[in-house]
Amino acid sequence: MGPGATAHTLLFLMHFSYLFGCEATQRVTEYNVDGGKEDLFDINEDAGLDLFEGDIVYDEKSGRNSIIGDEYRWPKVIPYYLEDDLDINAKGVILKAFEQYRLKSCIDYKPWSGEENYISVFKGNGCFSSVGNRRVGKQRLSIGSGCDRIATIEHEFLHVLGFWHEQSRSDRDDYVSIIWDRITEGKEHNFNKYNDSTSSTLNVPYDYRSMMHYSKKAFQSGAEPTIVTKIPAFSDVIGQRMEFSDSDLLKLNRLYNCSSSSTFLDSCDFELENICGMIQSRENDANANWQRVSRAAGGPDTDYTNMGRCDGKGYFMHFSTASGPEGNRALLESRVLYPKRGFQCLQFFLYNSGHINDQLRIWTREYDTANPNGTLRLIQQVEAPPGDQWQLHHISLNVSRKFRVVFEGIKGSGSAGGLSLDDINLSETSCPEHVWRIKDFKSVLENTPMDVAIYSPRFTSKDGYSFQMGLYPGGKAGYPGELGAYAHLTSGAGAVDDGLVWPARWKQMTMMLMDQNADIRKRMNNQRSVTTDPTMTVEGTDDFFWDDPRKVGVKVTEGDGTEYFRGPGAGTAVFLTQARALSRDFIKGGDAIFLLTMEDISHLVVSQPLPSTTTIPPDNSTSFSTSSSAAPPDPCVSVHCENDGVCVLDAAGQAVCRCVVGQDWWHYGDRCQFKSSTQSSVLTAAVASVAVFVFMLMVTVVSVVCVKKQQKKVQLDGEGITMKNVNSFKI
Repeated sequence: MGPGATAHTLLFLMHFSYLFGCEATQRVTEYNVDGGKEDLFDINEDAGLDLFEGDIVYDEKSGRNSIIGDEYRWPKVIPYYLEDDLDINAKGVILKAFEQYRLKSCIDYKPWSGEENYISVFKGNGCFSSVGNRRVGKQRLSIGSGCDRIATIEHEFLHVLGFWHEQSRSDRDDYVSIIWDRITEGKEHNFNKYNDSTSSTLNVPYDYRSMMHYSKKAFQSGAEPTIVTKIPAFSDVIGQRMEFSDSDLLKLNRLYNCSSSSTFLDSCDFELENICGMIQSRENDANANWQRVSRAAGGPDTDYTNMGRCDGKGYFMHFSTASGPEGNRALLESRVLYPKRGFQCLQFFLYNSGHINDQLRIWTREYDTANPNGTLRLIQQVEAPPGDQWQLHHISLNVSRKFRVVFEGIKGSGSAGGLSLDDINLSETSCPEHVWRIKDFKSVLENTPMDVAIYSPRFTSKDGYSFQMGLYPGGKAGYPGELGAYAHLTSGAGAVDDGLVWPARWKQMTMMLMDQNADIRKRMNNQRSVTTDPTMTVEGTDDFFWDDPRKVGVKVTEGDGTEYFRGPGAGTAVFLTQARALSRDFIKGGDAIFLLTMEDISHLVVSQPLPSTTTIPPDNSTSFSTSSSAAPPDPCVSVHCENDGVCVLDAAGQAVCRCVVGQDWWHYGDRCQFKSSTQSSVLTAAVASVAVFVFMLMVTVVSVVCVKKQQKKVQLDGEGITMKNVNSFKI
């Protein structure tokens, strides 16, 4: 919503608590930010747009777009400009989408600084873009009203990067059937398919889970599906708008020759015996070590990755506190890591089967020329009371030089169990702020009546605002089979609330249902964000929508007698289908995990600076665009490492490139500009051998010819005739 917006889709409903809410019946004001439209194609159709394939701008001059040919590719660092007409919430979600590209690919985005070709994102009448780099200078991409979902934005930028819709592949008829007589008249062209000269599959199998696939209801004229999957189980899978699928990422990384992602550092589920290169510290006490096990005495009985679902798998690291003296400690250290940014997020699951006195501390061991063996720096002591479940934790780091992450387990008094770690992920991203865990979520989905909300605990943002999430597991009226999700401001401590600015100004609240895959790069989280527009009013009143909840909210009394005020909520009735919520790893061990964050994005109200026309734009090809603080300047600033190489400081403090190495290939050169492999080395040796053979053969032939000539000369001399005499003979 932009400045001056008025909530015009307000629903005044009577709700009562079901499992999580208040005792008394309460009236809650809610605003649907997307009008209940589930897909970007619904948004475009409602806007009256008739675009190519529903969301593609067709270039009449250049003809059909194509991902065949380097001329349609962008550089790996893509310049962008956010136009002033964009909703502030959309700007914030666009930056979140860029973070997903950085985490899962080598594609990065930077503010436009005068490059010839760049992406200009504006608020058009819908969600649309062109396919590939059109090399027209300012290439426009629209994120209109209702398009500010992270998956929609990722979808449109995949078009920009050169990708068509999945069902337009040349081999699509092997996997889906298009039911032509169910398509709205005049929309048949949206189901065209392209041959291999127009679009490449990049040797990746057909992907029902692609975020670039139409849903089964695309452009339908009635209630029957227009696309029928040849494998019935995928009928409700196609058309997902959650996140990149594995195949989406495989194609993207193949097209742009990505060997690593920009902000990913490490992930470990401990399934391999090498435990991801982790080491036991030399500083461990006698007989105190972290052990790789599949179960531990006193718990847990399974790891978190597999939860006992796979025979022969399911390992985690365990530090036993059942024996040994009090204060006994063991340090588990990650492999050496090389950061590019100045901030990181460490995520892991912890199981404490011991005592409340057992401790887990997180350290970093940081290296520089003065400390070649590394210096330990305490980051945080983790609060983890004993329990019978794996607990999710996030730790924010701020490391700008070579380092290791160190997990220190300490035995407390009276302990008879231990500490266990699993599913560790480290990335150069910002951590979510709060975790809402809903136990036995499948039962909650099945037993919560329609139009009944459950509410998260109240959380406090970094700025002091109190907020919570409302969830409709059984769906809202008119939206059967869907989960509804709404963000609310709530009252907190009176003294704190009195010192806050009201109405709340440009605070973006993000509600994310976490896909609990062990590897953060493979997760298909589902999220929605809403932002507090201080000018928005409640329909029919002069009240500001995001004003102090004590003024515009309703009084809530919880089961334990706690009282507070809940303000109006903004969100969507189509957060996620119940069927998708039961898929993947949204539910693990019976539980669902929501990650909640409120952040200040008021800096996005200001126009993005235009590049100077009088100076040469700096080379920012290795920089990241972010609102967070960057690492301090160092010698690596002026060093550009190619092919995803990383600049580090050597023992003398000089900037050098550390090149990427695979199992059978490697980059080399002072800038990692060259690549070789075992195969190419063997080929080179074979070619050299052939060359030597050919050379020796030529020497032999020349020698034979010379010998024959010499013999002929000797024969002529014996007859008293020389070539000189022949040439000088006169008649």
